[in-house]
Amino acid sequence: MQALLHSSPLIRTSPSSFSAAMASSSLTLPSLSLNNLSSSLSNAHSRTFNLPLPRSRVSMSVSAGSQVSVVNDALFSDYKPSNAFLFPGQGAQAVGMGKEAQNVPAAALLYKKANDILGYDLLDICINGPKDKLDSTVLSQPGIYVTSLAAVELLRARDGGQQIIDSVDVTCGLSLGEYTALAFAGAFSFEDGLKLVKLRGEAMQDASDAAKGAMVSVIGLDSEKVQQLCDAANQEVAEAEKVQIANYLCPGNYAVSGGLKGVEVLESKAKSFKARMTVRLAVAGAFHTRFMEPAVSRLEVALAATEIRKPRIPVISNVDAQPHADPDTIKKILARQVTSPVQWETTVKTLLNKGLKKSYELGPGKVIAGIIKRVDKGADIENISA
Repeated sequence: MQALLHSSPLIRTSPSSFSAAMASSSLTLPSLSLNNLSSSLSNAHSRTFNLPLPRSRVSMSVSAGSQVSVVNDALFSDYKPSNAFLFPGQGAQAVGMGKEAQNVPAAALLYKKANDILGYDLLDICINGPKDKLDSTVLSQPGIYVTSLAAVELLRARDGGQQIIDSVDVTCGLSLGEYTALAFAGAFSFEDGLKLVKLRGEAMQDASDAAKGAMVSVIGLDSEKVQQLCDAANQEVAEAEKVQIANYLCPGNYAVSGGLKGVEVLESKAKSFKARMTVRLAVAGAFHTRFMEPAVSRLEVALAATEIRKPRIPVISNVDAQPHADPDTIKKILARQVTSPVQWETTVKTLLNKGLKKSYELGPGKVIAGIIKRVDKGADIENISA
């Protein structure tokens, strides 16, 4: 969830408090908890897939024409990144986004296509708001998806832009942004991706309405301490109210999701664990937790009906911080993504440790740039907005 940093319009905090909140803290990398994902993947058709790594080397994918093709899911496992495209998630939206895109025909066309698919004027909402309407889950997710891909077209239109696009050899996105990354990598069409994002936003909103939950950003603790804080809060609430880390964003900034009572108890205990501050996030519910389980089946149905191809470049998954090549595996992971913790910190550190030279953040806001700089102050990243 992008709504964890001060540039997001969803955080109720001031620039000065954010500056203090983002002071340095120790880092303990999270272990990847993939039990739920492994269970959901165990019955995948015509292949085996085991998590954690090593993953199955070969899997079978059946095309619409019933032609069987062999896809090695671990095709990209040894990727060596040089230039990366990074796409933002929910919380990056801001009234006025998309206005610049209207100066580039290819970018403007994306909004026209979106209007036909969505049945409403997305561009008008992006440019004119109002803010509370744009901030809603069902509108912000399509808005960010389209605006981020419009930013690619703005880059393409500038001198040397196509050369930059051609140089990109890895891509990823924060939560929602994973769909944008997959569209850029050719795993599915712009239109199919937008249909999935529309349904995703609606399903997540409905799941939030069905069970009252909340999210809070814990600032100034490493992930191990945040987990201890969650454990302490969970000792005082019922099972249905328990909390968990939902987003391993960057050192010193982790989002916790869960029942409203559990979040309130966690907030009351945070100071005793030496947290600098907690920031309640203005989102619809407890994203990336079991609270989103009702959304999974709806996503599974939609993904099963969507043609997904092997990406042309590695796309790093939020679920396990690994690239996947097999379309069936990608479908399974996308369905489980809404209930799985986001492993963004591990993703960023892996890219940098593998030798990433240059990154581009495409879309509204500069949240991802802040995260990258938080991990490595010397990292080279450029913002391309629309």
